[in-house]
Amino acid sequence: MTRQRIRKLILLISLILFPITLYYFSPYLIINAALEGIINGSFIVFAAMLIGSLLFGRLFCSYLCPAGALQDCISVIKDTAPKQGWKNYVKYVIWLIWIAAVILCYINNGEIVRVDFFYQTEYGISVSNIYGYIIYYGIVLLIMIPSLVGGKRTFCHYFCWMAPFMVVGTKTRKLLHLPGLHIAAKSENCVSCNQCSKVCPMCLDVAKMVQRGGVYSSECIQCGACVDNCQQNALAYKMGKQA
Repeated sequence: MTRQRIRKLILLISLILFPITLYYFSPYLIINAALEGIINGSFIVFAAMLIGSLLFGRLFCSYLCPAGALQDCISVIKDTAPKQGWKNYVKYVIWLIWIAAVILCYINNGEIVRVDFFYQTEYGISVSNIYGYIIYYGIVLLIMIPSLVGGKRTFCHYFCWMAPFMVVGTKTRKLLHLPGLHIAAKSENCVSCNQCSKVCPMCLDVAKMVQRGGVYSSECIQCGACVDNCQQNALAYKMGKQA
């Protein structure tokens, strides 16, 4: 359980730092920068998410994402499981439209002028004045409301514009048979206690996936809660090629 305490502590720190890091996750600023031919902080961060996911999957979501941290806090109030299904694909529609807009903006500008990681921040700080806090609290509400209405990590499931980068990276790794971090399972050890599913912050049916030999879901954020709460050692982190 020490790993989960460390994970939650890191998430809490990421949430505290959110006023500083907000613009580095901004889907709007990357478009603004693209119109000027600038590669900004959010461009670099999103690219890092994509590249990092080739090796680590959606580990960012479970350890570093301030939006995930905020939703985990909300789950203390609303811990119901959001419905899985077609709504999970809404984020991909949002992402595709947004990515197309970013590409068109760069094409329209015609060239990359410069790289500016701190674009439109003040000394690297995102929220530095009263107007910045208006944007900040608006984003916080945007993340909070779906989880308050739909349950645990609803924003992650339905609306997150960052998750598709990591899903694409993870699926690319599997397609190319590249080694990477994943959660493997020994179905013969499972006693069907369902504890793994109960502790999953993404409300996945982990117990069902265990019977298939591993946690293979694009919604899995590699948090390891199922691994650390399995008394039968039926689940384990593995670094290598997925079966």
